[in-house]
Amino acid sequence: MPDSPRPHATLSERQRGRLESSRRTVAAARVTDLAALNAADLIILVERLRAHLDDAVRLIDETAN
Repeated sequence: MPDSPRPHATLSERQRGRLESSRRTVAAARVTDLAALNAADLIILVERLRAHLDDAVRLIDETAN
């Protein structure tokens, strides 16, 4: 994975915002101490990541068509 994302000239402003939001969520999850989270917080983290994964797949579908 590259250190800095490449520019996406074909994405709309809204799509770039969605992509950036997903990047921030994944970055925050990477630095989270999972051992320190209780069960409810782990579930919230997983659900947040699932939602962003789903949005990323939709974004790929939007730009592929």
